[in-house]
Amino acid sequence: MTGAYRAGMQLLAAMLVAAIVFVSGAWGAMALWYHGTRLVLVAYLAAAVACFAAIVVFANAWPWLAWGLVLLLLLAWWWRIAPSNERDWADDVARTLTGRVDGDMVQLANVRDFRWTSEESYEVRWANPSFDLSRLRHADAVVSYWGLRSIAHAMVSFAFDDGRHLVFSVEIRKKRGQAFSAIGGFFKQYEMILIAATEPDIIGVRTNVRMEDTYLLPLNAQAETLRSLFVAYVGAANRLAARPRWYNTITSNCTTLVYRMARRLNPGLPMDIRLLATGYLPEYLRDAGAVDAPDGVDTLRKHAAISEKARAAGFDGDFSAAIRARVD
Repeated sequence: MTGAYRAGMQLLAAMLVAAIVFVSGAWGAMALWYHGTRLVLVAYLAAAVACFAAIVVFANAWPWLAWGLVLLLLLAWWWRIAPSNERDWADDVARTLTGRVDGDMVQLANVRDFRWTSEESYEVRWANPSFDLSRLRHADAVVSYWGLRSIAHAMVSFAFDDGRHLVFSVEIRKKRGQAFSAIGGFFKQYEMILIAATEPDIIGVRTNVRMEDTYLLPLNAQAETLRSLFVAYVGAANRLAARPRWYNTITSNCTTLVYRMARRLNPGLPMDIRLLATGYLPEYLRDAGAVDAPDGVDTLRKHAAISEKARAAGFDGDFSAAIRARVD
């Protein structure tokens, strides 16, 4: 073994050590930043620096053992941070959806039907409607953009032949006064909630109040598939009500739950990076055969755009009919 080769291997090992300590140290620092006290964070950073220096200076195992012990203590603390349904929640996520399925009949509790005039001004309205699954006719994917074209919020709206529409949406459950942070979504900052709401509420707040760019994509699905998907949402709501879960920006968000439930209906549904870059969900749905786009995705988006129609209609008339009106 030549001296140059040995030096190269030592440099590679040092770089690997630095990467391991940096990544694990950065994760721990972020976790403590969001959950721990500043004093604990300072102590942790001091331990990280000391262990890193000792690993570089001393060619033995004890600094690794010390760093491993620090990480084990941190992980033990991390896993003890449990989600809860009992907090001072913001008004729009204050109640937990539950449902009971009895044959074709579904009785829901805590369906949201707010009327929004601004993000801070709204009429609080909750309902306990029942639905006849034999009257379920079709479903639409709702994709709403608020910034980058690669990121969007995804929902599913179910339509019944009596003119009613019910939207299911997986969202963060914010505490009163809390704001959303994508980074915080990695560090147990928010519980996850499954909301069922009327279209004027959950779509209207995005199109008419937040001024988001929103699209309504008709899904290709048979009646039995629609029924199974609706029931799957009700089951997911009941499980969250009984056992709360953390929201995660990547692993447990609006699109991943939709995908998991859809896989129950179509086990061949492919995993795809577009389930993370949710802004490309229309392309994913087209490629999976879930929506029709014979003239391409750009044309699909053109016909699926509903924001201008929603703003023109307002909330006084038939909001659901207005956003589905054909514009050539």
